[in-house]
Amino acid sequence: MVGDCNPDLVITGSDVTPAFGQAEKLVDSMSLMIGGSAAITAVAAARLGLRVALVAAVGDDPAGDLMLSLLADAGVDTRTVLVRPGLPTGMTAVLSAGADRAILTAAGVMTSLSAADVPPLHARHLHVSSYFLLERSLGPGLAGLLAAARGRGLTTSVDTNYDPAGRWGDGQLRAALAETNVFLPNEAEALGISGEPDVAKAAAALSSMGVRGLVTKLGARGALCGTDGPLVSVPAVEPADTTGAGDCFNAGLIAGLLDGLELPRAVALGCAVGALSTAAVGGTGAMVDRAAAEALAAHADQSWPTTALVQRRCQDDNNGPTPQ
Repeated sequence: MVGDCNPDLVITGSDVTPAFGQAEKLVDSMSLMIGGSAAITAVAAARLGLRVALVAAVGDDPAGDLMLSLLADAGVDTRTVLVRPGLPTGMTAVLSAGADRAILTAAGVMTSLSAADVPPLHARHLHVSSYFLLERSLGPGLAGLLAAARGRGLTTSVDTNYDPAGRWGDGQLRAALAETNVFLPNEAEALGISGEPDVAKAAAALSSMGVRGLVTKLGARGALCGTDGPLVSVPAVEPADTTGAGDCFNAGLIAGLLDGLELPRAVALGCAVGALSTAAVGGTGAMVDRAAAEALAAHADQSWPTTALVQRRCQDDNNGPTPQ
């Protein structure tokens, strides 16, 4: 796993909107835990039985020490996590109202990570998270890193995550996606990168950009494989907090692909891991194991939706859970 690594302060409650003017509000809980898309995916993959190493950057400070300790306890190899003296570890505050959330991030040292920091890989798969947070540092060398990994026989995947700048990438991103076996955007990210108004058109546009394999995450609705289905979903669960659900989805899908599952079945496993991860606060709060995920994935549904059906489902869920 390559990407971001930072503590998440997850704040939960029915009303977590701050009130300025020095007003104090009470919330249900605050939890300090593993955060960062790459770090959450790494932990979820380790819990599914994969051997996982994380390449990321933290500061030589208490927040960095905390992340290294929590990741090691979760079974993630942290020897490739770089510690940068004199620079602060990134941090994120997540304001979670259950099915929806707002995210505030101070990137800190995470934006210093470059492709040159990734050591020679002895692995089967390379996953890269949070492209847009690392666009200026990791982005310039990412296409070459992915191409080199594929040349050594690794499979690759990328989850760009949200673009805080709202620019949604350029030729540098497209070059990286062309070297990616599976691209894993959520609905908002697919629309932003493609510039299209709906999921079906976005999938077609991304395919035309050279994306080899596409899985678009649609939150509680499941995930769309490729440009025209199948749409894979698992039985609904009642979420306590959706933080990190898409990152956990990534871990389940990767585990399935490495086990030789065909894409729809791997997507079903991803959907199951993502859904089960919402049972507790934070991206790593729920201890999702392989047996539980496979049991839920066994009840997955597959359908081949028309463009109109995809659009209607998206419109119907406008007020539903935030897409993974």
